[in-house]
Amino acid sequence: MKDLLKSVVISIGMAMTIFCLAGIVFDIGYKGTFTLEDYRFTKMVIGCVLIGLGFGVPTVVYRKESIPMPLKVLIHMGTGCVIYTVVAYAVGWMGGMNNIWQGVIIGVIQLAVAFVIWFCFSRYYRAEAKKMNEKIQEMK
Repeated sequence: MKDLLKSVVISIGMAMTIFCLAGIVFDIGYKGTFTLEDYRFTKMVIGCVLIGLGFGVPTVVYRKESIPMPLKVLIHMGTGCVIYTVVAYAVGWMGGMNNIWQGVIIGVIQLAVAFVIWFCFSRYYRAEAKKMNEKIQEMK
């Protein structure tokens, strides 16, 4: 439970950070006239939290020794990416059917960012496991 809470807090924090950085980019891109109406900002923040949960909660799958690693990654990233896509369309980050190419481009960027973040965490935890194994070997 403690690990799940830690994963959720980290993933929501990362989602909020990316959301804020994207907001800065759009504010600069619109030359300070970037406006949100009809509670759109609130909807986006709630969506951001849902995305954080979508990527954070499925990390529990990595605790199951019986599941092969490629399936773990598919479950974790598949769940997160599906939730991201649904939320992105719901809050207006991706265009509707009128602008399908915008949705495709944003989807590709989303997948790339998600897998870069996953890869960084994967490398970190593998390095930690390697250090622990070396310490265990030294103790023998």
